[in-house]
Amino acid sequence: MHSPKIGVIGCGYWGKNLVRVFNELGYLVGVSDTTQNGRNTAKEIAPKVKILSSLDEMLKMSVDAIVISTPAETHFDLVEQSLKSGKDVLVEKPFAMNKLESEKLVSIASDYKKILMVGHVMEYHPAIVKLNELITEGILGEVRYVYSNRVSLGKIRREENILFSFAPHDIAVINRLINSTPKFVSTSGGDFLQPNIADVTVSNITYENGSKAHIFVSWLHPFKEQRLVVIGSENMASFDDVSKELILYDQKVDINDGVPVPIKGIGKTVTFPDLEPLKEEALGFIYSINTRIQPKTSGINALKVMDVLDASQKSMSLDGKPIYIN
Repeated sequence: MHSPKIGVIGCGYWGKNLVRVFNELGYLVGVSDTTQNGRNTAKEIAPKVKILSSLDEMLKMSVDAIVISTPAETHFDLVEQSLKSGKDVLVEKPFAMNKLESEKLVSIASDYKKILMVGHVMEYHPAIVKLNELITEGILGEVRYVYSNRVSLGKIRREENILFSFAPHDIAVINRLINSTPKFVSTSGGDFLQPNIADVTVSNITYENGSKAHIFVSWLHPFKEQRLVVIGSENMASFDDVSKELILYDQKVDINDGVPVPIKGIGKTVTFPDLEPLKEEALGFIYSINTRIQPKTSGINALKVMDVLDASQKSMSLDGKPIYIN
């Protein structure tokens, strides 16, 4: 199988992880960062690859694909240039700042016959993959309700709000687990630290099949929690990404003579492979480059996430009014 040459743009807070992973896998040939700190970090992580200071320099190299991990507001221009230069692209979430930009990037990727993949890394987490298997196998029964909490103190951003920073992970995962089209969303939030940049949001999503989801995200919280709970008609499950535990609960509610009766059981730990999600994501990108098969987190898939984000942002500006998703 062909070994594609990968260039990474951005070696900051998250980009340095992508530099490390692609370097460990043996596909990295260059890293570009506009800051001296970023270039120094890249040189420490990957001393044998070329260190550059601009996308233009990177595009002049012999690279097959570009990985972009820069501030969100720069994504559209960098992805557009990379695709039009004939490169496959993996870009961190959110891959653009609004629905119109997102649709344009997907269209460009299609026109140029290039892979456009978005870094919804939680979809590659082995625990989420296992949880999806439990649902597919019918162990949880019909998925009725999913909720997710992703909260901590910081890292606080200035270019995007908490909704666009944290919620894409949860929307992407919940869309996959429920396996239905989001119908409408209602979101409320608060901007306590910076004007017009929400620090805390709560989103309620209703899906076409009747399932519902609740997403709470905050970077203004006294402790870190990353928990996903799935309520099924036959069993329930929870994944705690802090303690790394996936638990299946033999619990449900039956109806006896019209009266709901809780059936309580014991929670059982479910094992899953000890794999690094980011490395699994990187391998998925390499596979798509070689096979031309769309990745799990393709631009088309990410558009469905952007639909929810866009509707959530509109709902929040209207004090939580439900917004239907077109």
